[in-house]
Amino acid sequence: MSGSERMDVVVIGAGPAGLLAALRAGDLGARTALVTRDAFGGMAAHDGPVPVRTLAQAARLLRDARELGRYGITVKEPVLDYGRLLTRVREVTGEVRARAALREQIAAAGVSVYEHIGAARFVDPHTVETPRGLSFLAEKFILCTGGVSRRLRVPGFELTATHSDAWNLAAVPPTLVVVGGGATGVQVASVFNAFGSRVQLFQASARILPTEDEDVSAAVAESFRQAGMVVREDFGAIERFEKTPGGVRMVFVRDSLRDSVEAALLVVAVGWTADTSTLNLAAAGVETDSRGFVRVDEHLRTSAPHIFAAGDVTGRRMLVPQAMQDGFVAGSNSARAPMVTVTDEVCPIGSFTNPEYAQAGLTEAKARQAHDVVVAVVHFDTTTRTLIDGRTAGFCKLIVDRATRKILGCHVVGEQAVDLVQTAAIAMVAGLQVDELARVPLSFPTYTGILGRAAAIAARQLQVDVDRVRIAELL
Repeated sequence: MSGSERMDVVVIGAGPAGLLAALRAGDLGARTALVTRDAFGGMAAHDGPVPVRTLAQAARLLRDARELGRYGITVKEPVLDYGRLLTRVREVTGEVRARAALREQIAAAGVSVYEHIGAARFVDPHTVETPRGLSFLAEKFILCTGGVSRRLRVPGFELTATHSDAWNLAAVPPTLVVVGGGATGVQVASVFNAFGSRVQLFQASARILPTEDEDVSAAVAESFRQAGMVVREDFGAIERFEKTPGGVRMVFVRDSLRDSVEAALLVVAVGWTADTSTLNLAAAGVETDSRGFVRVDEHLRTSAPHIFAAGDVTGRRMLVPQAMQDGFVAGSNSARAPMVTVTDEVCPIGSFTNPEYAQAGLTEAKARQAHDVVVAVVHFDTTTRTLIDGRTAGFCKLIVDRATRKILGCHVVGEQAVDLVQTAAIAMVAGLQVDELARVPLSFPTYTGILGRAAAIAARQLQVDVDRVRIAELL
């Protein structure tokens, strides 16, 4: 493959942000090319939510199978065939690429797709070239190259693995140490704990899931410990990694005391950085911020006015739904005027760990900084559906502004947490007052009904407060 292509818009990267950017630009009539170093679908399809959720589904099925006896169903102890599971992961990712990754829509929009062309790089502000000899001259560009796992400057780091390596193992490791208690680290730990690994999870800060509500962090950590996982928070600083006959050792120091831990596999998941090293951004006049992410304005325009960026490469919200929103905005702004603005009002996020956790809006701590709030909590061991299903670990928390009765935040730990929070996010975007949500007759018995119950508790508390004021005025 060689030659030069002239386009209105060239989108670099075919993950969620790139797919939406290309589709939107094509729909608006721009001659658009979507170019990607690897395969169509990006990290989300090949190394992110799709394969991870497939592995999590296997972990869920193992959990459910072990509890069939509680419902009078007799089966043999389930046994995991990890090789067969990996085959299923490949089947699913292939089906997603073929059927669910917008390929048909992008083709219908007239977008030219170039896969497996290697790393594109700028040679001047309006030209990119690829290792396979193909170059693109365009009026506008959209950078959607995503991110890569952050590396630690620690001796022996090359002995460690990334989450990507963990998903591609040939067998389940007997012992596993995961360094990093953010979203990626807890997913790795949760999945392999379910598969039978003896897992130790290390987090440098005071709690795992530090961006979640404090109650969520505490509940997930406690559930992990009850499941047999070792969770070590505030463990200190890593001094070095060492090769051992049985795997890898991590040596760390806390309060001048040296300690170590060893495992067959040691996964480091301590953050994400922009994948821009091969783009030659300097030739295009594109600036990065202090963390290495591409700097963008509210229109997702970079320091070069004709170049936009969307998704993980910007470091804003490194999640698939937000990347897709970014892609839509960048695609719109590259192909037409007036420009639209990106918003971050309500971003529901969550993880398919065991137990699941999810959030939308403000944490309780952040809400209290700027609002007078009412907090309603429903524990899963007090609701009908969770008792029926035997899924009584967890809670649903609603945070409500006392003055406006608007929902500021929703945080859930437990079964179907991710799906439950989506309903709360819709209510928040719609501007529903909590008493309006409480009046919606949600089906019974359901997990979504737990949200309705939390809304009713908050609404009742707010009404009690109003009634007290009325009585005081009468007196």
